[in-house]
Amino acid sequence: MHTCCFILPPHLLRHISKNGSPSQRKSAIDTLATDHTIRLTRATYQLLEASAHQALMSASEIHEQRTIFDGGHGEALPGKVVANETSTTTDDQCVREAFVGLGATFDFYYKVFNRNSIDDEGLHLDGTVHYGNNYDNAFWNGQQMVFGDGDGELFNRFTCSLDVIGHELTHGVTGDEANLIYLGQPGALNESISDVFGSMVKQYKLGQTADQADWLIGAELLASGVTGVALRSMVEPGSAYDDPRLGKDPQPADMKDYVHTNEDNGGVHINSGIPNRAFCLTALALGGHSWDKAGRIWYETIRDKGLKKTSSFRQFAHRTVINAGHLYGSGSVEAKAVADAWNQVGIRV
Repeated sequence: MHTCCFILPPHLLRHISKNGSPSQRKSAIDTLATDHTIRLTRATYQLLEASAHQALMSASEIHEQRTIFDGGHGEALPGKVVANETSTTTDDQCVREAFVGLGATFDFYYKVFNRNSIDDEGLHLDGTVHYGNNYDNAFWNGQQMVFGDGDGELFNRFTCSLDVIGHELTHGVTGDEANLIYLGQPGALNESISDVFGSMVKQYKLGQTADQADWLIGAELLASGVTGVALRSMVEPGSAYDDPRLGKDPQPADMKDYVHTNEDNGGVHINSGIPNRAFCLTALALGGHSWDKAGRIWYETIRDKGLKKTSSFRQFAHRTVINAGHLYGSGSVEAKAVADAWNQVGIRV
């Protein structure tokens, strides 16, 4: 089963619904209501059942298959076709950004990990732009990407951030491979994996090394006047924003500050800061491009049959050390860097 995953967490929207201006509160309340409805009504969707969207290609023909739809500010999906591989001419910035973002994510997975789309079988990548009215979110619903335009006061259009697109599509990869349950520590790992690979999609597109990357998720989303730099900081969890309307970034940087809560599926968007930081520490310690070694270790871990859908942070950390050993040797610099990173966030492996 593939969970419907949203880039903006409910705790942030709830804070806006209490502390924003009247128009901001309305947008946040409407977004929360829409998100709740989507969670309740989305039918179970299995990637391998998506035959209507599946492109069967030989190895020599592998390339992205994208379609962008215009939702017309309604909530019926997918909407009207406005761009695909044979028709890309458009003046709509959201359409262009969504089309490029889907392609950049496909290219990253294929060129770095030899993965043919989200399901490794050439899944067609679909996205709907202009969803809802001032809708403050973007999500992967197990079948396609969906982008709101934002309210224009706190959040910009949700197509403008490449790492957000990579993040959401990676939920499909995780669902296809590890199928981590979207609750508690497995859910926070699910969110963290999306942040990790979403950030690498942007770094790959920009040709950045680990020490050149900003390690921010959704830096482009915050509108002018918002006190903050992004939705999340992977390298410094808890520092992304501190604004009276959004609240203060609640992410912990290590296990001693782990947040126990019943909200947000047990804090999946909050506690993901801990494994996020472990990945950053690994990538920075190893140097070079984050996808070359740290990314490879994380990728092989989500494909590892020893990883269970209920895995805890410690169990996931243990698998990353094992996979570093498989790839580079059990006593290697790479394996030590992974273990050291987890130890620094309070997880002994």
